[in-house]
Amino acid sequence: MKTENSVLHLTVGEPMAASLARAAAAMKAARQGKPAKPYYGVGFDEVGELFAIFTPKRWELIGELREGGAMTVAELARRLGRDYKNVHNDCERLIEWMAVEKDKNGQVFAPYDEIVVDMKLPERRAA
Repeated sequence: MKTENSVLHLTVGEPMAASLARAAAAMKAARQGKPAKPYYGVGFDEVGELFAIFTPKRWELIGELREGGAMTVAELARRLGRDYKNVHNDCERLIEWMAVEKDKNGQVFAPYDEIVVDMKLPERRAA
């Protein structure tokens, strides 16, 4: 279970050095006995990969879970006015990508207070 005020970071094109620096800072804090701030993040090489996973229907699904709290997939499908099988598949996909979780009773929920999308622009080529 995520902590209060938890944020999921969806990042496109982040250099590997940035991820390694974040990991190094967390390890340094752990060695010093200091608590490290949790970081939940998923990286994508290209924006198309992000959009293939986080479709408009899936953003709507996440929004409904934020508003309604934990619920069964059947209830979620009813609230969204969508086919159960499609909602189930969307939930499974979003669980794989950390945006949705399933509790011990099998209900799905959106665990984050925020989802931040960050797209790094490619380096500018010399003219």
